[in-house]
Amino acid sequence: MRELQGREPHKFDPTFRGPVHNRGCTDVLCCVIFVIVILGYIVLGTVAWMHGDPRKVVYPTDSYGQFCGQQGTPNANKAILFYFNILQCANPTVLINLQCPTTQLCVSKCPDRFATYIDMQYNYRRNKSYWDYYKQFCKPGFNNPDKPVSQVLRDEDCPSMIVPSRPFLQRCFPDFITRNGTLTVANKTNFKDGHGKVRSVVDLRDAANGITSLLDAKEVGVKIFEDYASSWFWILIGLVISMLVSLIFILLLRFTAGVLFWMVIFGVIVAVGYGIWHCYWEYSTLKGKPDSDITISDIGFQTDFRVYLQLSQTWLIFMISLAVIEAIIIIVLIFLRSRVRIAIALLKEGSKAIGCIMSTLFYPIITFLLLALCIAYWAVTAVFLASSGEAVYKVMSTLPDCKYTNLTCDPETFSQSNVTKLCPGSQCTFAFYGGESLYHRYIFVLQLCNLLVFLWLVNFTIALGQCTLAGAFASYYWALRKPEDIPPCPLASSFGRALRYHTGSLAFGALILSIVQFIRIILEYLDHKLKGAHNAFTRFLLCCLKCCFWCLEHFIKFMNRNAYIMISIYGKNFCASARDAFFLLMRNVMRVAVLDKVTDFLLFLGKLLISGSVGVLAFFFFTRQIPVIQEEVPSLNYYWVPLLTVIFGSYMIAHGFFNVYAMCVDTLFLCFLLDLEKNDGSATRPYYMASSLRAILNKKNKRPEEKKKRRKKKEQPNKRH
Repeated sequence: MRELQGREPHKFDPTFRGPVHNRGCTDVLCCVIFVIVILGYIVLGTVAWMHGDPRKVVYPTDSYGQFCGQQGTPNANKAILFYFNILQCANPTVLINLQCPTTQLCVSKCPDRFATYIDMQYNYRRNKSYWDYYKQFCKPGFNNPDKPVSQVLRDEDCPSMIVPSRPFLQRCFPDFITRNGTLTVANKTNFKDGHGKVRSVVDLRDAANGITSLLDAKEVGVKIFEDYASSWFWILIGLVISMLVSLIFILLLRFTAGVLFWMVIFGVIVAVGYGIWHCYWEYSTLKGKPDSDITISDIGFQTDFRVYLQLSQTWLIFMISLAVIEAIIIIVLIFLRSRVRIAIALLKEGSKAIGCIMSTLFYPIITFLLLALCIAYWAVTAVFLASSGEAVYKVMSTLPDCKYTNLTCDPETFSQSNVTKLCPGSQCTFAFYGGESLYHRYIFVLQLCNLLVFLWLVNFTIALGQCTLAGAFASYYWALRKPEDIPPCPLASSFGRALRYHTGSLAFGALILSIVQFIRIILEYLDHKLKGAHNAFTRFLLCCLKCCFWCLEHFIKFMNRNAYIMISIYGKNFCASARDAFFLLMRNVMRVAVLDKVTDFLLFLGKLLISGSVGVLAFFFFTRQIPVIQEEVPSLNYYWVPLLTVIFGSYMIAHGFFNVYAMCVDTLFLCFLLDLEKNDGSATRPYYMASSLRAILNKKNKRPEEKKKRRKKKEQPNKRH
């Protein structure tokens, strides 16, 4: 045995016989840090809950920081926000973010008519009902219709005008209607702005740019909701069908994996061959024609690519390229045919393993629930952090040269300050919620911490699922007699081992991946902020960094996945497992490449097959093209709503099932490589791989000598007789 280890120093313990059950805790320090971080995350959520107020996100807020429609407040029956002068608002984003430089007031309903304060004051002398209607859009407590108009508009006690509006997002927006291609508001194309000018409703549209499309989107949203309400039962049936088809597809892969692969490969070869023939035919046809012998370099770059198709050189290049591709495919298949056969055999063995441990197909439900819990906690904490603090008021002015714009102010003393004199028409408007305490100054940092811990928990949940599944499938592989020697409850046992002994290792791998993802998010944020920058070097550097971290993230995901498999088998720490997995894969790099591509190809084919077939069935159903159940189809506004839902849901269900299958194949592959390095087929070190894999590699397990002697003893009496 020592001689064997001396000749092959890269191999592991040759006495290995399967997953280690007597193991100890790994990466304890990281486990302790992980637990402390979780406790700190709970404390962060508690502090945010104590300081935050989600009402600041749910309810609109007026210029005085009061919530519209909040029960137990003077605005309980005033759930809609009204803008004194919507013409001063630049765009819908400004409106929704409450940064419009005009007074904002909570009202019970939006105005339903055109009116100006000047007209109201004139008509009030004849009929007081004009004031009774208009004052509901004035500041609370103001009841002096005889106050001079100039002073009312200066103090913004009342709006200078009101326009017919309707509520959207709990805010009053002009009621735009297009009639015969003309934009109108209450059948009018012009209105008075309250300052003696006649304005066009186009000015309202420009001030509230995009509101019309948002209102249309709301109507579409209502119709979509109605479609979901009437078709949810049939959508559920479609998703159940996709789940059953996914399960059947995985179980049938043991019989169809090779057929599917070779059929598609043969189809690709035939398709490329036809392409070569077609290019040759086009080349020979154009060769004798005038002007077809011009080279591509002679005509230069052309926006109309059909010009290139008139050149014989183009088809010659296509023909040579396709011929090279065809030769590469054939050569690769000739020299890698044994590895392709191994990959297909492992795919079949993976289907058998899932058939023996069916509970693994439903483990993604646990992962989904844990991820939903992480996402919900992160979202709630983010909302409470964002809504922490007290109301902050800032000076809003319509004058571009007002030096007090965006400075903090006090609404109670603002009217007595010099700001109103230096910047006429300025307002002390509610801006956002914040504060000057230590907690409020570091809310942005706490949001970043919230994001980082969220990524850590999500990646840990995924790592726990991968390690659990790997342990269950490793138990299947290292059973010499399948399925008799498979331990009872392999999935539950693997989950317990992963959680009890390897929480620190899983947290360590998840932390590395989370840091890289966190940096990628920051780079995406910087890229979004610097989109308008003209510095080419900065954009190039940022693009390179994004590309590098994207590659790094995918490499870490690949290494983590294989490290978790080694952890589930050997029970070592994360670094040792990652190192062992890396060198094991590097010693079998060609097998890794072939298996990875074959697996990805078949699983992608399966996802398309399942989502496409269920989508076609749903299309015929929702378009009433199935006569048998035509009357059962609900009436829909948009049939594509449930159709796309079924297609997307089917793809996600197939993706969940096939992720388990991919984890199974990867685990069996690593076990297969370990089996080849550790065992030699002798009685003391037999191969654990399936007989189909042994047949491909011409490997055999020798029978123990004791069994041979027993057979001889049984054969001796028969010979005497």
